[in-house]
Amino acid sequence: MSDGYQQLLDATIQHLEGLKSRGVRHVAVAPETLRSLALPPVAGKSQISDFKPHFQSPNVPPKIEPALSMPPKKSAAPISTALPKATTPNHKIEIVSSSPEKAAAFTALRERALACVKCPHLAASRKSVVFGVGNIDAQLMFVGEAPGADEDEQGEPFVGRAGQLLTKIIQATGLSRADVYIANILKCRPDTPGQSAGNRPPTPDERATCIPYLQEQIDLIQPQAIVALGATAVEGLLGKTLGITKLRGQWQTYRGTPLMPTYHPAYLLRNQAMSEKRKVWEDLLKVMEKLAMPISEKQRNFFLKA
Repeated sequence: MSDGYQQLLDATIQHLEGLKSRGVRHVAVAPETLRSLALPPVAGKSQISDFKPHFQSPNVPPKIEPALSMPPKKSAAPISTALPKATTPNHKIEIVSSSPEKAAAFTALRERALACVKCPHLAASRKSVVFGVGNIDAQLMFVGEAPGADEDEQGEPFVGRAGQLLTKIIQATGLSRADVYIANILKCRPDTPGQSAGNRPPTPDERATCIPYLQEQIDLIQPQAIVALGATAVEGLLGKTLGITKLRGQWQTYRGTPLMPTYHPAYLLRNQAMSEKRKVWEDLLKVMEKLAMPISEKQRNFFLKA
């Protein structure tokens, strides 16, 4: 039995036992769910070309391959009758650190998050608990608001169109997704009852319930800087409602760690103005300076008019 199969099986059993302890005796599995689980995964190519001519440093290869992202294992097909909303990502993530104790603590935290049912409505609608991904010894951490449909499907934060753009921005600094840590205020996708598509921001109660997981992640990682992506992330972390336009680019502090608010990549997908792209890049330049990262003249001049 493969490690991936065993991990998925263990997580499924754990989730079913949790449902049983709460009095659930029957689990419905839709026929279309069974059919979709039996289908082989289809690898899609990124459609994101935004920023490519600009957020591209000389040492960054043009092809974007998000780190730590693996396709679902084909061994999942034999267990197609498993609970479709098992609280586990569709791919295996191995947590490693220079400190074995830190890795063990982070693994235990992740296991607690995967089994969390503190928000019953979110636990009932989710496909994955999107815990976080990246280097737990990282100097730099990115925090967003909540998973979307793509993230819920794959169990990894920032893998949709906005996530692909974030990957390009990270690479433009000279780093990769494997060098940083990426997480969200909320670990589950906010449910949208009666809607087949779309997203909604997490409620204050949902944020308050879930943010202890993020706080533990930050305390274990101990990053040198945090980048808060978008107004919801800033409000969830700082409790400030001044608006991202007024707060972005100004250093804040969260749990003793310098925090830089900036626009969410999704905003830049909606607003293609060069001036808005430049604002985000200026915020990242401040972060690079804070971390004493090398900055080339070309990097400093991204999005400046010739």
